[in-house]
Amino acid sequence: MQKRKLGNLEVSEIGLGCMGMSHGYGPASNKKDMIYLIHQALDMGVTFFDTAECYGPFENESLVGEALEKYRDKVVIATKFGIQVENGKQILNAKPDTIKKSADGSLKRLKTDCIDLYYLHRVDPNTPIEEVACTMNELIKEGKVKHWGLSEAGANTIRKADKICKLTALQSEYSMMWREPEKEIIPLLEELNIGFVPFSPLGKGFLTATIDKNSSFGSDDFRSIVPRFKKENLEINQKLIELIKMIANNKNITPSQAALAWVLAQKRFIVPIPGTRSLDRLKENVSSADIVLTDNELNDINKELSKIVIYGDRYPKEYADRAGK
Repeated sequence: MQKRKLGNLEVSEIGLGCMGMSHGYGPASNKKDMIYLIHQALDMGVTFFDTAECYGPFENESLVGEALEKYRDKVVIATKFGIQVENGKQILNAKPDTIKKSADGSLKRLKTDCIDLYYLHRVDPNTPIEEVACTMNELIKEGKVKHWGLSEAGANTIRKADKICKLTALQSEYSMMWREPEKEIIPLLEELNIGFVPFSPLGKGFLTATIDKNSSFGSDDFRSIVPRFKKENLEINQKLIELIKMIANNKNITPSQAALAWVLAQKRFIVPIPGTRSLDRLKENVSSADIVLTDNELNDINKELSKIVIYGDRYPKEYADRAGK
């Protein structure tokens, strides 16, 4: 697999989002099976692995740490701080002392002495971003962190943070289903030489063309509370799936590969991190890096995409209120 640059950090063209292995999409999978899957990703050329303190909480970092301990010098591990889980509820907390405790905890769970890429998971409205950036400067000087980034942050926050401690990457949702970052965020990242790491590049599974109005989600699956996944929205949004299937048929590829190839074709500083628990899906996702969409094909696709209105918010209100700050 070829490499891409997030700022000055080199990673594989496609990363692996590990969250779903133990958090967010139903019961956690068998740990041995997931370690095997991570090792298979390594064999396929994936060098970029994404986790977070609050996934589980803690379980996902421990899984990634155990899986990658023997391969530490060959991989880039990204994790996140700033969301504390108290009594089952997520609390935003990016105070300097909390960040330092979080970093020490993540280092232990990841079985490493340095975090390659450390994201602020969501902007804490009670802590100035300048304080967070100064804390990152300290952690970088101490050798505990190599690079840092933000997740779901707005343009003003990105500029303020970058002035104090150079940002390497922004992680936010981006896909054929959610193109909002194209308006302001992607141009800003290009201007400041900050990489872009899209999570949910397959629309939380919707763009695989395996979900329709008859699909249901358990109470431990995050999609059960997402407006976009209500039956009526799943039905009307099939217009997008019809387009993706057409693209896939024309290229003799799968819908997932079409969706990921589109993301990869947007900018060279974009590195998507699709997640999966399935070896077949992993192979499918990784091979999308080999698919080339011509300029003419992209223009045609984008014309058709612009005609499609997506129904349903991507987050319930309490989560939506934390994004774009």
